[in-house]
Amino acid sequence: MKFLENNIVGKRIVWVLFLLFFAGSVSAKKETEEMQKKENLDVQELVFGHINDAYSWHIMTIGETHVSIPLPVIVRSSERGWFVFSSSHFHHGHDAYEGFEISQSKENNSKVVEMVNGEEVRPLDISITKNVLSLFISCALILIVFLSIANRYKKNPLSRPTGLQAVLEPLILTLDEEVTKACIGKNYKKFSPYILTAFFFIFFNNILGIIPIFPGGANLTGNIAITFVLAFITFIITNVFGTKEYWKEIFWPDVPTWLKVPVPLMPLIEVIGIFTKPIALMIRLFANILAGHVMILVLIGLIFVFSVMSPYVGAGVSVISVLLVVFMTFLEILVCFIQAYVFVTLSALFIGLAQVEPHHQHSK
Repeated sequence: MKFLENNIVGKRIVWVLFLLFFAGSVSAKKETEEMQKKENLDVQELVFGHINDAYSWHIMTIGETHVSIPLPVIVRSSERGWFVFSSSHFHHGHDAYEGFEISQSKENNSKVVEMVNGEEVRPLDISITKNVLSLFISCALILIVFLSIANRYKKNPLSRPTGLQAVLEPLILTLDEEVTKACIGKNYKKFSPYILTAFFFIFFNNILGIIPIFPGGANLTGNIAITFVLAFITFIITNVFGTKEYWKEIFWPDVPTWLKVPVPLMPLIEVIGIFTKPIALMIRLFANILAGHVMILVLIGLIFVFSVMSPYVGAGVSVISVLLVVFMTFLEILVCFIQAYVFVTLSALFIGLAQVEPHHQHSK
């Protein structure tokens, strides 16, 4: 019965995701058709317009009407102080308000700037952008899911897990045993909360990123600023909680003396390795998520590129593109899990390497 219940829940999730992806594809198709009517379609603008951050959250386009959620712009001018206003004043980036406007230049493209003596100047910008709002939504969703499950455990600790609780419990136990404990060792419990939090934060945001309708569609984990912060946290935990033996192996590794003095070759390589590990974490997650989003949008854009050549060619390409988009979307679901799993596995591995003990303790 438990297997059947989980199977039914899984099928429902798949169908809901499929409908969301189909609806999003239709919305993207309508939007690109509107762009094509007005002018030649710029696929690069279409792609980066969807994956870049923005000061408003575009939902859909109905005819000539753009349905979007305006977000608060919070900026501080170096000369005039703080300003707080709605992004709706920019009217899709074409108007100025209170001396501020959305830049169209290469240097400050799509960023709020103010004109000072005829030059664009970036103010201090702490606006609630699309990615920031997506971050708030995902954090709220994670809290709702796990606090509800925690309350259920408190009320009935011995009851049989059902629904979402039955899906997440084996995943949490697997991550704790097969990743955190296996990679870190006896001190794994101290780092388990971070590993689990990082996994579900990345996984939830990866899934939200491939759902094309609100509150999904933001490219949060495909934003290098987010992956930098995640990698930086791993870097801090790894080195702050590193053992004395870990630091000894970095600055005085067990290698021939001529590799350490007079030229500290091996210590230099080890110090460089401290920084290359989080950089690899940051770029791996960012590049994989971004590439998946770009690929899906490019496949959609190909429909309209070939439609310019011939309506019949466009119709044929559209069938192939839609099938590939559906395939890529379901592949992205797998990638969402894999990238979250890889990130926390490597994080746990780096933390575990910093928990090394003196070699004589291993021999006892």
